[in-house]
This record gives sequence, structure tokens and C-alpha cells, in this order.
Amino acid sequence: MATTVTAAHHSIWRHLYDSMHAAQKPKSKLKFVTLNKESNMTRGTLWRRAEFLRICSKEELKEKAQDIEVTIPVKKSQETRYNLDPWSFFANRFWGRRPDGVAINEALKIVYILESKRSTDKDEGFLEVKDAEANEQHKSIISALKAAAPEWEFEQINFVVGNRGLMVESDFYTKLKKLEIQEGKKDKLFADHVTQVCEAHNWVIVSFLQQVQGGTRPTTEGSRANIGHNVHV
Repeated sequence: MATTVTAAHHSIWRHLYDSMHAAQKPKSKLKFVTLNKESNMTRGTLWRRAEFLRICSKEELKEKAQDIEVTIPVKKSQETRYNLDPWSFFANRFWGRRPDGVAINEALKIVYILESKRSTDKDEGFLEVKDAEANEQHKSIISALKAAAPEWEFEQINFVVGNRGLMVESDFYTKLKKLEIQEGKKDKLFADHVTQVCEAHNWVIVSFLQQVQGGTRPTTEGSRANIGHNVHV
């Protein structure tokens, strides 16, 4: 079941990411990094690209990241790896962090770290809670980049949606504006995103009921294929 939920979440985000990319203003200089190839900052994959090397070197970023990572508590599940080699652990933990997307404007020297979060939408303050969680998740990335390249601007943009499609409309539109989405396409993008979330949530519930009631358990590939069909990935 966890695999199905994760596949649904990823499919929703990929659809939104691709839709935003397609809906950019024609003269926008903001470049969405291809998610399939650069889904993590890790192991220097981003820092083999010329536009990111122009921000700072991988060595500079690694040095600043090390100073920040040592201030972040080690989780109990990470203690074994930490005890084997603390310094390698901190470096690997940094490069292993996985933002959901990256957008860069070289002309204005701005980099946006993008993150997508789902939440139960029963609680009134779900946006603030998930926003804070996402910021905490990637504070190491943002802090290290700011320290390594102070002449650049780095900002995290989080897209938070409730499991049943609830979204804070004003928050969503503010973030679309920062990402230079065409005004005439914002309403459709918002409506499509809500629809994708609701369809995926419905499919996850159906899958869960099939398992509980003894029906055919969907496979990982089947889950992704079905979600991909419903969500138009």
C-alpha cells in the first residue's frame, strides 16, 4: 500500500511540474531542471551541469554543507552509518538530500528549490505545518548554497495539498507568480492540479479496499500504470 501512495504522490508532482514548465511566460529566463534526470542534488549530479558550476564549485558547496550538517541531529536509524565514519556520513547525507525539483534563473542569479507535500486536510493549519516540515527538510541545502554563493538568491518553494484536494488558493497563485507562469494559464493549472489529487486519492482508496476485501492486490507496475493513466503523467 505504501508503494501505491508513494507512486500517486510522485505522479501528482510530475504532472504539476511539467504543467508549470509548459505554462511559463514565453520570455521567461527561469529554467526548470529536468526532474527525471536531476531528481536529487546528490553525488554531484547537478554540479556536473555548467549553469550550477557557475554558482559555485562542488568543493565549495561540500565544505559549507559539512559545517551545516554537523549541527543537524543524527537520527537513530542513521547511527550505525554515522559511527562507522562521521565525516563521510555528513557529506553523504548532504548529497543524498532529494528536493522534488529545481528552477534556476542565471540572468537574475536566483535558484528555487521546489518541494511537494501531501497532508491530511482535516486540520485548519495543515499548510503551515507541512510548509515548516518541508523547510526543515531542506534547510541544509538552502543554508549551504547561501554560504557558498552569497551573491546568489536561494529560496525554497513548497506546494502543499490535502489528500482530498484541499489547497490554499492564494498561496498556490503566489508561488505560480514567482515561477513566472502565464496569468491566463494559472486558473486551469490550479483546477487541473486539484483534479489530479482527487483522482489519485480515489484510486489509492480503491486499491486499499481491494486489498482489505481480498481482491486482487495491485502490483507496483500496475499501480504506476493506473495512476499514470488517471493523472495524465
